[in-house]
Amino acid sequence: MTPPVDTPELASPFIGASEWDVALYLKFEKERVRAATDMLARVPTKSPRRVVDLGCGPGASTHLLATRFPDAEVVGVDSSERMLATAKARLPALNFEMCDIGAWRPMAAPDIIFANSSLQWLNDHHEVAPRLYSFLAEGGSLAVQMPDNRQEPSHALMRMVAADGPWVDRLLPIAKTRAVIGAYSDYYRWLKPLGAKLEIWQTTYVHALNGVGELVDWFRGSGLRPFLNPLDDDEREQFIARYMEELAAAYPSEPDGRVLFLYPRLFIVATKP
Repeated sequence: MTPPVDTPELASPFIGASEWDVALYLKFEKERVRAATDMLARVPTKSPRRVVDLGCGPGASTHLLATRFPDAEVVGVDSSERMLATAKARLPALNFEMCDIGAWRPMAAPDIIFANSSLQWLNDHHEVAPRLYSFLAEGGSLAVQMPDNRQEPSHALMRMVAADGPWVDRLLPIAKTRAVIGAYSDYYRWLKPLGAKLEIWQTTYVHALNGVGELVDWFRGSGLRPFLNPLDDDEREQFIARYMEELAAAYPSEPDGRVLFLYPRLFIVATKP
């Protein structure tokens, strides 16, 4: 079980200009950690000496790794000061590094690089995936999980609202330039020639949320951030109101008042011989 963490009340979702709102992110930690748990179960590397949680966030996935591999040195890496502070408070015995995960280089070859819902923030996966794989020790595993939801209504509507409002000049370039993950076949082509033993799969999780307001909260703590950061407070409220209105049409309520939120995810586990 992941250790609990003390978090502030869910105050303004617009905390800071670009920093993560940890409380909003943690609101759905139980749902978010399911994919990390499923991926960890498929990592074949036994008795690793060094494990890196790349994009560790508030430490839930780091805790999973430390529990699974109690004799390993487990290190969490993230670029968010707030996320790392939460992870350190939760797991004071572990080491954490503040670093842009796109520029990260290990000091020593890891046996496992675990990137749970983090690489989707990076561009150029044709370079990123082989580079991370090259860092591994012999017999090591690169385990990657990424949301594969750009075509889901939740994300299509973000782009639609961004392209239709007083913020269009600021947000449309963001909508057009956001990182796009590859198809499952791309990762096969990028990693198989390097000798990797590959497991690639897709899973669609179904989350029953308490209305579209919770769906908005989910993305205010993650995917909406690039759209909201350039806006002032009034514009953010307008954007959220329009987004919520569109979501209500796309995600009708079930008889019990909940909405069923589909969340596709792509998994890649690449193991060195």
